[in-house]
Amino acid sequence: MKAAMSREAARFLCRSALVGRTPIAPRTEACTLNVQRRRWDQRRGFVATNRLKVVKPYILADIGEGITECQITSRFDGVIKKLYYEPDDMAKVGKAHIDIQSEISEADAAVLDGAADKPTEDTPKKSEPRQQEIEVDRNDTAAATGDVPVQSAPPLPAEPAQEESEPRKPPGKHASLATPAVRHMVKAANLNIEDIEGTGKDGRVLKEDVQRHTQSAKARTTSVPSAAAAQQLEDRTQPLTPIQTAMFKKMAQSLSVPHFLYTDGVDFTALNAIRKKYNASREKSQRLTTFPFIVKALSLALQQYPLLNAHLDTQTNPDKPQLIYKGAHNIGIAVDSPTGLLVPVIRNVQSLSIEEIAAEIARLSVLARDGKLSTNDMKNATITISNIGSIGGGVVAPVISTPQVAIVGIGRAKTVPAFGKDGELIKKEECTFSWSADHRVIDGATAARCAEVMRGYLEDVESMLVSLR
Repeated sequence: MKAAMSREAARFLCRSALVGRTPIAPRTEACTLNVQRRRWDQRRGFVATNRLKVVKPYILADIGEGITECQITSRFDGVIKKLYYEPDDMAKVGKAHIDIQSEISEADAAVLDGAADKPTEDTPKKSEPRQQEIEVDRNDTAAATGDVPVQSAPPLPAEPAQEESEPRKPPGKHASLATPAVRHMVKAANLNIEDIEGTGKDGRVLKEDVQRHTQSAKARTTSVPSAAAAQQLEDRTQPLTPIQTAMFKKMAQSLSVPHFLYTDGVDFTALNAIRKKYNASREKSQRLTTFPFIVKALSLALQQYPLLNAHLDTQTNPDKPQLIYKGAHNIGIAVDSPTGLLVPVIRNVQSLSIEEIAAEIARLSVLARDGKLSTNDMKNATITISNIGSIGGGVVAPVISTPQVAIVGIGRAKTVPAFGKDGELIKKEECTFSWSADHRVIDGATAARCAEVMRGYLEDVESMLVSLR
């Protein structure tokens, strides 16, 4: 009885301590057992089990357009249990490439079973299926496919509002999906795929849809020309300037002359070496270009072939034309001025040094640019040089200015590869000279020989210096 009372008293004291009615009594063995039993009873309503985890292979889907391999990302979050390929290997369509251990949802189970990837009402928000995209590389030879969060497209220029005769068909659920080739066409045309009405399955955009959309946009753009464009298309009448009138009359006479054309390349390597050495110790205004050397070389060649410095007189006696061999070398130089083509004359070149020729070229060029050339500066030329290379071009076909019988066109000098005396590869600074001669009085051989003499002086500058007077 005493033992029973002791146990009953112990229970009472423990119960009182739990509810805070009396100070906590020393713990007894019976109280300890009772507390543990009560805690066990309180936990009996909560049952914990391990989460269901499975190992599922991720199958590479067929992305179309004949692509059989690609680099991919995964739609599942979890732990990779097995790798079927090494890094940077190419996975084959329809073959598993990794095994992922993760929590399985109903949507994932449907994908694994081959069902359509559709969200269900009771699917957790974080497990909602995300849109599948295909990203195409620059050369369209490799692609990456995977379920990634849908990202907004970069802003495109807004198109002007167009009145539609028919209500636009609402896009299908796959309207923003397309094959790599179609996406490449959309990107090249700077279009937004969502603006294109797709005619494929479930509204998918096809190649024909992109082409039709592009042609329709071009038709809308070109249908109504702007007022500014229409104004630019209007004709206007303007009389010839005095310089154009003189050129018209002169060239009309020149076109009745049978021209003989001869071209040859001239090596400027040695000439430029001497010229640069000379210019190294001179001020900028005193430096020489290649043009004064060309003018002087022509004058030296004309001393051996004076026929090319002659005038053909057909006016004094039309039945008996005659040649007038000019003693002075008055060489005209064609200058591109703001008012048009002008041909001032360097007189008595045979008596001038290269420095004097350079000074005269500079003086006449300034007068031409300022529109201050006099009639006396542009008359009585015996032969003409057209330095078209200052603007561009290589081979030209210059037109003779009658009564002259020859003209030389100078192309642009350029560096070209060539072979040396021993067959080695060297750099050569080459310029093309184009000769036109009046074939009525000058045969091709004479023109070619004169051109060869001039070329020899320019390629061997020392010989030209020896011939100077």
